Amino acid sequence: MRASLIQIAVDEDEPVGVRRRRVAALVREQAGADLVVLPELWTTGAFAFEEFGGAAEPLKGPTYEAMAEAAGAAGVWLHAGSVPERDPDGTLYNTSLVFTPAGDLAAAYRKIHRFGFDRGEAVLMGAGREPVTVRLPQLTLGLATCYDLRFPELFRALVDAGAGALVVPAGWPERRRAHWTLLARARAVEDQAFVLACGTAGSHAGVPQAGHSIVVDPWGEVLAEAGRDEEVLTVEFDPGAVARTREDFPALKDRVLGLAPPRR
Repeated sequence: MRASLIQIAVDEDEPVGVRRRRVAALVREQAGADLVVLPELWTTGAFAFEEFGGAAEPLKGPTYEAMAEAAGAAGVWLHAGSVPERDPDGTLYNTSLVFTPAGDLAAAYRKIHRFGFDRGEAVLMGAGREPVTVRLPQLTLGLATCYDLRFPELFRALVDAGAGALVVPAGWPERRRAHWTLLARARAVEDQAFVLACGTAGSHAGVPQAGHSIVVDPWGEVLAEAGRDEEVLTVEFDPGAVARTREDFPALKDRVLGLAPPRR
């Protein structure tokens, strides 16, 4: 299976419409990949809190339309990163979109864990409620976004739902880059799954971004890692490694806590 993670540089002087067209062109260039992944909130920047309200789109807004067309043109599964979505009731969400190779919407995931504590995303956006998976022909993807990476219980739920690859778009800051790499590898090891974590380059509202998008295999080995600048990180991996790893080292079978109680 071939995956391309597009580590987009967010330039605060680049108009959103220009960036949207540029990213759509980059997606179309990935024809031949099975899966393409974009970062979190790449239209606005994950730390551009003041922009969320004005830049928010309906689910099927301009980013949806541009990414659906690009996925269909390239013939790829596209995780289009996330956008600030405005629900019809007015609530904002940090929403990820996944498209089929025909350009149809396969899934939408509203970020469950919102970052910021008592400010920013945590107070401006609503929280998603349900884990989301997407079944590809080769394996099932489990969806998470940025700050979600710090909450292993979400990833356990995704594995329980059949996920063999965990896809994490992010706008992760440079000052916590060590956590980014550590947590990506930890989620891969403990869940015996591939982790495809796609970050951004550039700066979001003055916050330098970590870059260093990374693909980790079910043993925790790093298959590929980007640098700090904008780039396309492409990697080939064997989806069958998930089943082999779980069979060779069946640690998931020894879980005790967090499992549903037996029926009586």
